[in-house]
Amino acid sequence: MPPDFMKAPVLMGILNVTPDSFYDGGELGDDVDKLLTYAQEMIDHGVQVFDVGGESTRPGSRAVTPEEEQARVIPAIKALRDNFPEVLVSIDTRYAATMRAALEVGAGLINDITALTYDPDSLKIAAASKVPVCLMHMQGEPGTMQEKPRYENVIEEVYDYLARRIEACLDAGMDQKEIIIDPG
Repeated sequence: MPPDFMKAPVLMGILNVTPDSFYDGGELGDDVDKLLTYAQEMIDHGVQVFDVGGESTRPGSRAVTPEEEQARVIPAIKALRDNFPEVLVSIDTRYAATMRAALEVGAGLINDITALTYDPDSLKIAAASKVPVCLMHMQGEPGTMQEKPRYENVIEEVYDYLARRIEACLDAGMDQKEIIIDPG
C-alpha cells in the first residue's frame, strides 16, 4: 500500500479492461502486456494506485455479468500484483462476487459506483475485507444516469445520500478512516 494512502492525496491510474471504456476507448482490452506497459508509464508519472474496472459505466453502456467482469479484471489484477507489488490495486465493481474474487488475488481497495447498494452482499463483503472502500453517488443505472437526472437541491441530496451510505458502512463495522467519498 502506498505510504500514507489515507492521510495524503495520491495519484490513481485508471486501467479499464473493457472493450467500450469511457476513459480510454477500450484501448487496453484484455492485452496483459499492453496493460503492464501502460501501468509502468503511469508509475513513472507518479501513480501509486491502480483502479481496475471490467464494466464500462459510461452513459448508455450495457451491463455485464459478474462472470464476464471477472474474466476481464482478475488476470489484470494478478498481473499488476505480480509486477508492481508496491502499488495498491483497486477493484472498480458493483458486484459482490467480483469484489470477493479481486480481494482473493490481491486487490486492496474497493471502488463501487453504487456505494455498495447494487448487490445485497457488497456491504457485507466490503466490511469483512477490512480494506478501504470508495463510495460513489450515482443517480439511476449507468445506462440511464444521464437521461434527465432530477434533483431539487443537488448538493444536499448527494451529501445526504453519501452520509447515509457512510452510516451503513459504519453500522456494518467499517472504520471511518477507511471510507473514501466520490460525489460522482
